[in-house]
Amino acid sequence: MIEKMIRMKDSYDIIVIGGGATGIGIALESSTRGYKTILLEQSDFTKSTSSKSTKLVHGGVRYMAQGDLALVREACVERGRLVRNAPHLVQNQSFIIPAFGWFDALMYTVGLTFYDLLAGSLSLGRSQYISKKITLSRIATLNEKKITGGVLYHDGMFDDSRLAINLLQTAAAHNAHLINYMQVKQLTKDDKGMIRGVVVEDLETNTSYTLNAKVVINATGVFADTIMQMDRPEMKKIIRPSQGVHIVLDKEFLPGEDALMIPKTEDGRVLFAVPWHNKVIVGTTDTPLSETSLEPVALTEEIDFILKTSSRYLKKAPKKGDVLSVFAGLRPLAATKGENKKTKEISRSHKIIVSESELFTMIGGKWTTFRKMAEDMLRKVEKKKFWKRTASKTRNMHIHGYVNAFDRKDPFCIYGTDKSRLLRIQNEEIDYQGFINESLQLYKAQVVYAVREEMAQTVEDVLLRRTRCLLLNARETMKVAAEVAEIMAIELQKDQQWVDGQLAAFNDVASNYVIH
Repeated sequence: MIEKMIRMKDSYDIIVIGGGATGIGIALESSTRGYKTILLEQSDFTKSTSSKSTKLVHGGVRYMAQGDLALVREACVERGRLVRNAPHLVQNQSFIIPAFGWFDALMYTVGLTFYDLLAGSLSLGRSQYISKKITLSRIATLNEKKITGGVLYHDGMFDDSRLAINLLQTAAAHNAHLINYMQVKQLTKDDKGMIRGVVVEDLETNTSYTLNAKVVINATGVFADTIMQMDRPEMKKIIRPSQGVHIVLDKEFLPGEDALMIPKTEDGRVLFAVPWHNKVIVGTTDTPLSETSLEPVALTEEIDFILKTSSRYLKKAPKKGDVLSVFAGLRPLAATKGENKKTKEISRSHKIIVSESELFTMIGGKWTTFRKMAEDMLRKVEKKKFWKRTASKTRNMHIHGYVNAFDRKDPFCIYGTDKSRLLRIQNEEIDYQGFINESLQLYKAQVVYAVREEMAQTVEDVLLRRTRCLLLNARETMKVAAEVAEIMAIELQKDQQWVDGQLAAFNDVASNYVIH
C-alpha cells in the first residue's frame, strides 16, 4: 500500500484505463518505448473478456470468407510472433475439419492453403487433405457417419490469463506501474477542455487520488462507452456487446492431440473443440446483448446450442451432466456502421477514436492482434501530440517467462523461467508443500506465488485467473476455496472476517460456472 500511495503522487506520460488484453498491450508498448506509463484496472487484470476466450491465437479462418484478408494477414503474422516470443504459453495446435463430400474437401483445402500463404514465413504448418481412415484415427470419437475425410490445418493455442500476467511482468520490468482494483471515477480537464488526467478510487481502501498525464487512453473493451461518456455525457453508445459461451468437458470426448473445427453451425458461426489443460473447451456462441457486465452468465439456450451441435459430430453426445464448467465472455464489437448486421458479421478489426478533448479510445480487436493494436495506438498518440516518433520494440521481444525447453505435461510449464521460484517455495517452506487438490493439479505454492509475485488479491483471482481451476472444473474448485482463502489470509495478513467475505464472494461467482 505504501508503494501504491507513492505512485499515486506521480504524473505520467500515459495513463491506460483497462487491464485486459488491449490495455496490457498498450502499457507494454508504451513503457518499452520509454514513456512513463501507468495502467489502471477497476477489478482484476483480465477479469472480463480477456480471460474468457476460446484459447486460440488464430488468423481467423472465417474472416477469409468475409473477404477481410488484411485482418487475416495481420492476425497470422501476430500469431507467429507470439509463438516465438512466449513459447511456454503459446503453441502450435493442429486442427481437423471433417469433410462431407469432395466439394467440402476441395473448398477447405484450397481455402486453408491460402490461409497458410497469408502467414508467409510465420506459418505454423502446411494444410492438407487427409483420408477418412486417418481422420478417424486422429479423432477416434468423431462420428463417422457421412464423413468422407478431413482437412488438417494449424493455428495457435494459448493460456490467455497466464499470458496477461507475463505481459504485465514484462511491462513492469520496463518501469510501467500496474494497479488492479483501482477504478477511474472521472476524467480531469484543463481550462481549454483538454483531458489532463483522471480521478481514481482505490477499491480496497476507498481512497481517491488525482493522477495527471499528458495522454489518457481508454482501453476498457466492452466498457469503453462508460469512459467516453465521462468525456462527453451526450455521446451515444457505440459498443455492441456480443456474448460468447464455452463449455468444458472431460478429455474422453476428444482424447487425441488434435482440435476439432466445425465450420458451419445453425447460427453461422464456427464451433471449436480444443484440448486445453487436459480438458476440452467447446464453443462458442454469438448472442447480442444490450447490457455489459463484469461477470456475464451463460444462457440456457447457449449451452443447449453447444451441446446439440457437438452431439452431431461426436460419437458420444455430451450431456449437461458431463459439463465440468461453463463460462461466458463479452466481445466488444464496434457498431459504428451497419447497425442491422448480425454480430458474427461485424468486423473484429480494431479502431482508434480520438475525441475533441483528446481522449484516445481503442475499440474492437482481439487477443491475437493485441500487440499490433498497441503499436497502432502509440503511432496515433505520437502523431496527434506531435511527439517524436519512436520505434516499436515488442515485435521480437521475449515475454517474461520465455524458455526454450519445457515439458507441456508439466503443470508448472506455464510459469516458464519462474518455475524455479515457485519450486523454491514448495521445497523450502514446510507449510506450503504438496497439493491442495491433485485432480485440479493445484499446489499450495501456486497460491502463495500468486499473492507474492502476481498481484492476486482475492480467491477468485487465484482460482480463475492465476490458475485456471474454475474454468476446468467448477464444482471441484468450489471445494478448495476455503483452503485457498486461509493460505491467502496468512500471506496478506487478513482476519477471519476477510476469509468469510472472500468465500461468500467466490461462491457467488463460481455458481455461474456450474450447470444446475
